[in-house]
Amino acid sequence: MAYVYFLRSLKYSDWIYVGSTDNLRQRLKSHNQGNVKSTKSRLPYEVIYKEEYANISGARRREKEIKSSRSKKVNVLKKIGPIV
Repeated sequence: MAYVYFLRSLKYSDWIYVGSTDNLRQRLKSHNQGNVKSTKSRLPYEVIYKEEYANISGARRREKEIKSSRSKKVNVLKKIGPIV
């Protein structure tokens, strides 16, 4: 199993990170320990959305698709609803 996930910074609640992994629990731990350069300055994080895929290549394709335009990211966030 692999995942595309959205993280919300608990420090800067309007900042959302999109990533993919085959071990979501471990990846969230890495983000929150400051081991990921692109998220290190906005610790801590919570997972606000995830999509499951059969393999990591499918998840990475979807991550790339979401990141290809702001509107695609916004459309996924609309499905989630208000993030407080």
